Amino acid sequence: MSQAIPLNGLAKSDKIVHDRPPMLAIGVMIWLGSELMFFSGLFAALFTIRAHATQWPVLKPHTQLDVLQAGIFTIILVASSFTMQYAVWLIEHRRRAEAKVWVVWTIVLGTMFLLNQCYEWTHLETRWYTNAYGSIFYITTGLHGLHVFIGLVAMGFLLYRLKGKSSGDPGELAAFQGVSYYWHFVDIVWVGLYSALFLLK
Repeated sequence: MSQAIPLNGLAKSDKIVHDRPPMLAIGVMIWLGSELMFFSGLFAALFTIRAHATQWPVLKPHTQLDVLQAGIFTIILVASSFTMQYAVWLIEHRRRAEAKVWVVWTIVLGTMFLLNQCYEWTHLETRWYTNAYGSIFYITTGLHGLHVFIGLVAMGFLLYRLKGKSSGDPGELAAFQGVSYYWHFVDIVWVGLYSALFLLK
């Protein structure tokens, strides 16, 4: 007897199918809920300071925020969400070698963003002790930068995991999904911070 061919042209083994979200991914989403409350507190502090400021941003004389440069690296960080999500899609379809390439691209883009944040920290004349704006700027961007670094480390573990069996394991997709949820969250938070710190006048 001839074997039936699925309508979508893929054998059942070519794609990992889950009837419900893996427990790891659910755990990450619950943890991100606590992270959301944490960053909500930072945004509340930021807008409270903004409400009592007669000028925004409150910078030292002759200090200028490079809105364009920060905007370019914001686009780079947002683009890394798409590369990460594509890597997840490739893992779902068991194209592990291609997924590895796109994880590397995500790491490169995230590292570029982090290096730009380090540049801003070292070249901005307004410091964390200058005024309330300086304090909230360094606290929010510093904590966000720490979250970006943690995300890059997690992607490094994903790359290490891809060095294992050629066929992967049942928990591999859940690990990729968990890291992608975290990375998307980090990107969304930065869009809000960029808007509040750089664009809000």
